[in-house]
Amino acid sequence: MKIYNNLSDFKKLDNAIVTIGTFDGVHFGHQKIIKQLVEKAKANHGESVILTFFPHPRMIIDPENQDLKMINTINEKAEILESLGVDHLIITPFTRDFSNQLPEDYIKNTLVDNIGTKHIIIGYDHRFGKDRSGNLSDLKSAGLHYGFTVEEIMEQDIHDVAVSSTKIRQALLEGDVSLAKDYLGYPFSIFGRVIKGDKIGRTIGFPTANIFVEETYKLIPGDGIYAVTVEMGLESEKSEVGSQKSEDNLLDNSTSQRSTLNFQLSTFKGMAYIGQRPTINGMTRNIEVNIFDFNQEIYGQDIKMNFLKFLRHDVKFTGLEALTVQLQKDKEATLDYFNSVSK
Repeated sequence: MKIYNNLSDFKKLDNAIVTIGTFDGVHFGHQKIIKQLVEKAKANHGESVILTFFPHPRMIIDPENQDLKMINTINEKAEILESLGVDHLIITPFTRDFSNQLPEDYIKNTLVDNIGTKHIIIGYDHRFGKDRSGNLSDLKSAGLHYGFTVEEIMEQDIHDVAVSSTKIRQALLEGDVSLAKDYLGYPFSIFGRVIKGDKIGRTIGFPTANIFVEETYKLIPGDGIYAVTVEMGLESEKSEVGSQKSEDNLLDNSTSQRSTLNFQLSTFKGMAYIGQRPTINGMTRNIEVNIFDFNQEIYGQDIKMNFLKFLRHDVKFTGLEALTVQLQKDKEATLDYFNSVSK
């Protein structure tokens, strides 16, 4: 999949099959529409194009509202869309100037002149242009003039998409990552960088990696303890035998083996914590993970946490000793979960 961060970077296609939307979560409802798009493109010997917007239009139109949180970051969304077989993803910067285009200008400039749309799959309630005054009827009329066809997504499908997105966000805020996974079709995840904490966890036998999520618009699940898997690229030393020699190796033909540094994606089990650490009177909301059977220093490392099961709510304990006892129970519950799903 080719990704474009601006319409001006996109080279107009001869036969673009297009859909438009934010597709936050890229859940089952979205996937149905995207599958329809990809299949239509193949059947018509065209190329599938998704036009999406960043930041989310509501962040620009209503900047005072800080309540909108997204299930996916833009990079997470792109990764999922690529896995679904989309050919092109155009990430259009959403600005007030862009939103103030007249509907007819938006159709001509964006869909026709920039993209080369021959067929567009769109919802019955799709609105666009200044004051959201453009609608499906306008698209169909323009299609007759410019030579593209319009395929309407059924009302029930649009309803299912909206309901699913709402339920996913609500489930995550309540900590119900299992229900969110049922709607998404994949585990909800957080991607962030490991930063230094106060190292209290290691003093009680449960060292944690503190995670910093750069994207402030990313939705974070409700406070509590979760069973998770952690993915990271670890540097490893690999001995290669009989491989093509490097330039340095050509100086010493007696060398039959050489060591090279490789980054390999590794996955670990663990338990994550989200909360303000009330037992030690914490003042900020933290995201931490205790990675099982792991003792490497990974400060500055980017990691991905997949949330699989909610274990318990965050509570304040009488002290570190009581917290340690509970963490041991949490670890046992996490291991029991992994054992149950592996059977």
